Amino acid sequence: MQEERLHKLKDRLGIPFDETRPDHQEALKALWQASFPEREQPGLVSEQWKDMGWQGANPSTDFRGCGFISLENLLFFARTYPGSFKRLLHKRDGERAAWEYPFAVAGLNISYMLVQLLELNSEKPKSHHAINFIRVLSEDEESFDVLFCIAFEMMDAQWLARRASYMQFNEIMESTKSQLERELSLDDVHRIRDLPAYNLLFK
Repeated sequence: MQEERLHKLKDRLGIPFDETRPDHQEALKALWQASFPEREQPGLVSEQWKDMGWQGANPSTDFRGCGFISLENLLFFARTYPGSFKRLLHKRDGERAAWEYPFAVAGLNISYMLVQLLELNSEKPKSHHAINFIRVLSEDEESFDVLFCIAFEMMDAQWLARRASYMQFNEIMESTKSQLERELSLDDVHRIRDLPAYNLLFK
């Protein structure tokens, strides 16, 4: 079971985002619908995508560092923890900087960071936290997607605590990575819901 789930997750990592694939287009449209249900669906290239935190009018150009899994992560977040997702998307809590992090691009960065943290591109993980995650994955197939949601909440909490602006984004990502590493190394973490930061999520 453990090997099978890890293999399945690694298969997902190998799928690049392809704007010509209908299922990838539909996933992007579904993310818009979940984010702005009251607004009309824009075309696949539109300045409106910037409202979600894509860098330009064509979201597909932002996927270079991370493939389709990062869009799946965002969509999972929107559907599973809509309360948390919308709070972060619309930056509802705390004192916000004039130059905020772009939501969607931050999500792509979090997916990429998790792949590195969990050593998913290596033959076999060597660090304690990465090995522990494989055990957690065997308990819950959605562990990677849930961990993405936790990491996003964790990053935003650190952002607010430090009153950060976009120039500090990489620094905040590094401290988020360190916190995740610590929590995943705890001996009493057997399921993804055992992580202390899981409590940040709400539906």
